[in-house]
Amino acid sequence: MSAVRLVLGFDYGTRQIGVAVGQAITGQARELCTLKARDGIPNWDQIEALLREWQPDALVIGLPLNMDGTPSEMSARAETFARRLHGRFKLPVHTQDERLTTFEAKGQRMQQGQYGGYRDRPVDALAAVLMLESWLAEHVPAQI
Repeated sequence: MSAVRLVLGFDYGTRQIGVAVGQAITGQARELCTLKARDGIPNWDQIEALLREWQPDALVIGLPLNMDGTPSEMSARAETFARRLHGRFKLPVHTQDERLTTFEAKGQRMQQGQYGGYRDRPVDALAAVLMLESWLAEHVPAQI
């Protein structure tokens, strides 16, 4: 895993997919964008453009498990999305438990004084940040 420097994280959804970028050196991530999806299918050209721009070493897809840790219908769809990313772009693709990241992201938005503006300021990219930072903390060795 030490070859990983830059990673893109995806918070998969059927209508929107949050995207974040993270780096191994700092273990931190930041919001990039929220992509529209139709029944879980993104505009693959937009994803290709992001990959060309950022040139990540790996991709991390949030896995929405049930609270008891069992797979859900959405986690199966997220795994399909992960396989399609790998098949199209030939990059290493990992999944990461994302339970409660959307809840936490909404809480952070509320703390920032952005109450109820979910439609105007979706939390998908922020949820991707939280999921990606969790993955970086677990999978990338400390640099110090």
